Amino acid sequence: MSDNLLPPELVDLARRVIDENRAAGRRISVAESCTGGLVSAALTEIPGSSDVFDAGFVTYSDAAKTRLLGVAGDVIETFGAVSLATAWAMAHGAVAKSGSDVAVAITGIAGPGGGTDRKPIGTVVFALAKAGDDPEDAITDQKDFGDKGRGGIRLQAALCALGLLLPTGPVVP
Repeated sequence: MSDNLLPPELVDLARRVIDENRAAGRRISVAESCTGGLVSAALTEIPGSSDVFDAGFVTYSDAAKTRLLGVAGDVIETFGAVSLATAWAMAHGAVAKSGSDVAVAITGIAGPGGGTDRKPIGTVVFALAKAGDDPEDAITDQKDFGDKGRGGIRLQAALCALGLLLPTGPVVP
């Protein structure tokens, strides 16, 4: 019987993220919106994760993105909360506020409402930032998971975010 609260594929990938970042000597942080702490929860399912995992920011509201991560209000107003620009700012804010070596950010539309023609339900945006890197080198990506239901979208988003945290490079399911 498993002692894990979360789906096995999520915990397995989180374990790999912790192990590989520990071996690489990297501290990681997470800035989450639509996943609501799911990535942080997966990372903390792993015993000893405190060696690697520094901070998790759950910034569900626009105000929290601004207050906790320093995302400029005009970025959110111009591009929207679910945008490459906002995810980029969230990831950089997480590195800056936590002092970690690398951070991943996730923002999206998990549904069942909130989607538009331009940004339908299942649209999730990711960014990865590393301390000391040129801000232009940040990795950003947008995925359309389709309407897999709120839980399905959040799970896929969490798996993608964890894949981005692997030191060997992004592994996206």
